[in-house]
Amino acid sequence: MYAIIETGGKQSQVQVGDIIRIEKLGVEEGADYTFDKVVAVNKDDKLTVGSPYTGTTVSAKVLKNGRGKKITVFTYKSKIGSSHKKQGHRQAFTQVEITAIN
Repeated sequence: MYAIIETGGKQSQVQVGDIIRIEKLGVEEGADYTFDKVVAVNKDDKLTVGSPYTGTTVSAKVLKNGRGKKITVFTYKSKIGSSHKKQGHRQAFTQVEITAIN
């Protein structure tokens, strides 16, 4: 049994027991969270697709809130000496464990 959920503008296929990293939710660690934007559910080889969502929910437990590895963003315009820009970025994430597909 698996479900396809939508969160943070992305879709993820999840099963019970999966640990996934998604965009930051703003929920403290240890709390329970329910995803209500379930696009599709496969149960006993029967696929149920919503339009746009099914009435199913997916329950999860928040394990960790954090920030990813630092990446360097460097932009410049060629042949212009003073147009260089260097930035760093760390994307915030929430790590959740899927506990149930209701």
